[in-house]
Amino acid sequence: MFVDDAPHTLSLRFAYDTERRARIVERSVRVEVGEIDDDRSTARVEREGRTVRVQVGAADLVALRAGANTWLRLLDVAEAVSVDAEDSAGA
Repeated sequence: MFVDDAPHTLSLRFAYDTERRARIVERSVRVEVGEIDDDRSTARVEREGRTVRVQVGAADLVALRAGANTWLRLLDVAEAVSVDAEDSAGA
């Protein structure tokens, strides 16, 4: 299944203070695309400037919710790590 073909979709957009932070977050989560997809859900990650977009597609609403929760957690971790990395680089 592809995101564009899924009967249920969700698009999440995250804006960051800098393009560098957006790039770090995007690269951190992009590696999971295809790794956590299954028969019921899939995702796509894109970045444009300071904005990261995650699109989740699913066969049913339960799978869509599970996919959204997974990607939100992944982004949360990537954001926390990017803050720590920038803080360490500035010290």
